[in-house]
Amino acid sequence: MGIDMHDGSAPPAAWQRAAAVTSPAELLSLLGLDPRLPALDFERRRDFPLRVPRGFVERMRRGDPHDPLFLQVWPATAEAAQAAGYAADAVGDLARLKQGGVIHKYRGRALLIATGACAVHCRYCFRRHFPYGDTLASRGGWRDALAQLEADASIEEVILSGGDPLSLADDKLSALVAGLERIPHVRRLRLHTRTAVVLPERVDEALTTWLTRTRLQKVVVLHVNHANEIDPAVTDAIARLRGCGATLLNQSVLLRRVNDSCETLALLSERLFDCGVLPYYLHLLDRVQGAEHFEVDETTGVRLMAELAARLPGYLVPRLARELPGAPAKTLLSW
Repeated sequence: MGIDMHDGSAPPAAWQRAAAVTSPAELLSLLGLDPRLPALDFERRRDFPLRVPRGFVERMRRGDPHDPLFLQVWPATAEAAQAAGYAADAVGDLARLKQGGVIHKYRGRALLIATGACAVHCRYCFRRHFPYGDTLASRGGWRDALAQLEADASIEEVILSGGDPLSLADDKLSALVAGLERIPHVRRLRLHTRTAVVLPERVDEALTTWLTRTRLQKVVVLHVNHANEIDPAVTDAIARLRGCGATLLNQSVLLRRVNDSCETLALLSERLFDCGVLPYYLHLLDRVQGAEHFEVDETTGVRLMAELAARLPGYLVPRLARELPGAPAKTLLSW
């Protein structure tokens, strides 16, 4: 994953004010945590360094090393463990990668690696080892990617991912979407973003203005794992996205010590719905190297979903799923 969140473009003014914390020592200091808390050594975290927006840090509980937001971004020493069954390419992206950064796994839709940059580096990220430098769709002004998509009339939906597509400045992102609009068989645009959650300032007037105008049906899939991630600024950003005419969904990852309880998952679903977001997927951890300490086993996941289904109306219960390399769709473990 790239460490330059702006991907070479001039960022909006709000981004310029949103410097990220990149030093483990500074993060511990800001949270009033023990400066001796063990962290992954510098050499091991060089390729995937600490990065967390200051606004997201402000949502963490001071003095609590078990805070669920802190645990998602802290480069723990456990990342150095070599666990059997964990791989650099956990979901088989590279086997399906085409020229221009297009990943075509599922019928009717294709994913586009728009950027390697992201506002936050989540330590469980399944693309933490992805070779972005060799595959970015933005190289060549999107020409290769758009040509790939135009050549396949079966593709009706394009998913912009990364990294995070909202790490791109509006001139680049809107130019890409304009190119997609010119492909007659593309009907839907899906944006997968965590930036809108950890850096809600990104959802500004410039973004919402051009997004409102696109002819494409818009789906924004947020990535929220815990209700504490949703503060008033995030609620406002969600409202602005809804105002663009977008359908808003959420996908979470089931993470040990972060959200592996029925109480936590129920509160998340309710908080999301209060904001106008429907729970979509709860993913079992993608087994990427360095993330084994986050895994919740499948049996526990299924049990939690049964408890959640007994507690909440069906529309607030996400589908528990696992992504298996080569499978024609997500493997659903609950309905």
